[in-house]
Amino acid sequence: MAKSKALVPVPAAAKPASDLVMARAIQMLSWRLDRLERQVRTLTELVRDHAEDADRLVRIVAEDHEALRRELVQEHQAHVRARKRLRSRR
Repeated sequence: MAKSKALVPVPAAAKPASDLVMARAIQMLSWRLDRLERQVRTLTELVRDHAEDADRLVRIVAEDHEALRRELVQEHQAHVRARKRLRSRR
């Protein structure tokens, strides 16, 4: 009759090695978790910086748009005044 593997005694020397393997695995998981947390923090900062840059660009474009609009309105008003002067001279 064949012995089942569950009934085979584990040598005493094998237990510390498996403990070392488990300790090393836990250490690696801890290191990877710390690294991922650092990466998430860095990514969060980059996303925040990008959003702030985008907001600044939107404000700059809006200000430029407003300045251009004012210039176009002034040019239009100047043309209207010139046409009025021409009509009044006739």
